Amino acid sequence: MKLPIVAYGDPVLKKVGTDIDKDYPELKQLISDMFDTMYYANGVGLAAPQIGLPIRLFIVDTGEDEDGKPGYKKVFINAEILEETGEAWSFNEGCLSIPDIRENIMRKPNIKITYFDENWVEHTDDVDGMPARVIQHEYDHIEGKLFTDKVSVLRKTMLKSKLDAISKGNIKTDYKMKFPNKSKKR
Repeated sequence: MKLPIVAYGDPVLKKVGTDIDKDYPELKQLISDMFDTMYYANGVGLAAPQIGLPIRLFIVDTGEDEDGKPGYKKVFINAEILEETGEAWSFNEGCLSIPDIRENIMRKPNIKITYFDENWVEHTDDVDGMPARVIQHEYDHIEGKLFTDKVSVLRKTMLKSKLDAISKGNIKTDYKMKFPNKSKKR
């Protein structure tokens, strides 16, 4: 099932997610719905806060690479980034909760992360390159951070009217969204 994606301005996007346990209600279905939602919106990652749930769950699927090889696809439950290393590099990032805004964001290329997968197997992985960047972006969501928090104050000021328009629902997307400040017409 495709779920509505929460838009910029919703308080859930600024909350630090809480850990869940293996008895979390309908977890397998939630993960399946998150993948359906992400694919429908043409995303490469989706975090539970983006569908209104302040929990430590996110998914990543970078899709096929240029050679047609399967990309990096994983479920991350109760993740914790243990370290970020290497020389930070800039990449133009976007976010399903902040449509039509893209910004160059600096991130380190290598991470070490510990997490549980959808079968509650614990992992500690070293990840690099684009998968590491996507993981860091989604991890920020479960920490109550957005990529727009990483831009300069001047740049954020310049984006203010666009961000306000998104929170009010004054934007068109090809996927369902939930807008925190959309006026309710009677």
